[in-house]
Amino acid sequence: MSNINIVDAPPGIEGSGFFATSLDKVIGLARSHSLWPLPFATSCCGIEFMATMGSHYDFGRFGSERLSFSPRQADLLMVMGTIAKKMSPVLKQVYLQMAEPRWVIAVGACASSGGIFDTYSVLQGIDEIIPVDVYVPGCPPRPEAILDGFGKIQELVKNESSRRRNSDQYREMLASYGIE
Repeated sequence: MSNINIVDAPPGIEGSGFFATSLDKVIGLARSHSLWPLPFATSCCGIEFMATMGSHYDFGRFGSERLSFSPRQADLLMVMGTIAKKMSPVLKQVYLQMAEPRWVIAVGACASSGGIFDTYSVLQGIDEIIPVDVYVPGCPPRPEAILDGFGKIQELVKNESSRRRNSDQYREMLASYGIE
């Protein structure tokens, strides 16, 4: 039997046959490697995401093999592509239907800032209607950039305190978006 390498183990006390750490660290580690993303893809960034799901990049090796197309079963919203202002209420509704804790990645220039579409009908970044945790730059971003953004989300999830979502600061941030 080979030695088990505990590379991602949270800091704690190790010994022969035991490992002790805080519950927050264990929960963070488990959550970070079991995210269920909901891809909200509207244009070319969605095509790059499809490439990321393919065998060459293998998004599933990060614990996100199962894409969720139901907001009630997802905890990571990946918004990819141009969001028209008419689509804003739909996107916000999808976000609100997700259970806490939930995280958001804005993939590509259009989702992050409206991209090249500085027009009356295009939302100039999804952070106008929902909070965003990680921005992935590019037009469209390469699969490597999407994987890097997902890695940043995993780090955020791993290190987030379970009490953060109950804090006054978090409630104030949601209230600034009109979310109760």
